[in-house]
Amino acid sequence: MDAAGPSRHATVTDEAEELALEAGHVAPTANGEGRDAGNVDGDGDAEMGAAVCSTLYLHNLNEKVQVDVMKQTLATLFKPYYPLQPIVAHGNARMKGQAFVSFRDKETAERAMLDVNEFPLYGKPVIIEFAKSRSDVVVKREDGDEALEKWQAERKEHKKATRNTNKWRLKQRAKHQAGATDEPTAAKKPRLQMPDEYLPPNNVLFVQNLPEGTTAEDLREVFEQYAGLQEIRTVPAKRDIAFVEFVDEATSAVAKDALHNFKIDGETKMKVTFARK
Repeated sequence: MDAAGPSRHATVTDEAEELALEAGHVAPTANGEGRDAGNVDGDGDAEMGAAVCSTLYLHNLNEKVQVDVMKQTLATLFKPYYPLQPIVAHGNARMKGQAFVSFRDKETAERAMLDVNEFPLYGKPVIIEFAKSRSDVVVKREDGDEALEKWQAERKEHKKATRNTNKWRLKQRAKHQAGATDEPTAAKKPRLQMPDEYLPPNNVLFVQNLPEGTTAEDLREVFEQYAGLQEIRTVPAKRDIAFVEFVDEATSAVAKDALHNFKIDGETKMKVTFARK
């Protein structure tokens, strides 16, 4: 490690790629070809059945979702299990659709895997396995800063040593030498947004699926039962939605949890989530 030390971006990228190597998983690309992550020895064999580990390896994630959005979504999804930050993911060709989430101990990681495995996220079931090695945050937590620096230095050397023999890189190089060209770039599609259910807390609630004829006064009668109500804003052009503002996110969260799926007319369930900022 030089005097200046590696940048945070480089460290996270190296960690993501090395964890993928050690996961020994062949992740499919968008065109159906295998993106072979290889293994620690660099021979390209996919070793499965890792022992219980405090770091989980997630794959089959929707590659169209921005990395930052996916990481925030995963943080919310695993919130009941108190995941350690940062969640490791990267958007390069080799790491798309994959992520690593670490926990304070193996038991918590195992419980999170059993509960969340195959959860449908952005239209695809999340596939979860134990990682073959610990993430940086776990090494630092369990062994300290000095051990982490040694761990990162060893990983950097291993990456250099296996760079030219990595199966995925050899495949890409062969395609390039054969004169393979990329397909014409398709028209850009709208980027997927985080589902309403996973939006971070704030003081404004977004109310949907209101029955026809619902007024601001009708909503006030329902929401004023909860402390901190400030304002109710309906949308004339779209009468089945409204925005309800509270003094802070703590009071809005209480109302959201209590009134989501509440039947305001005795029949129609209204959907209550945090508003998108």
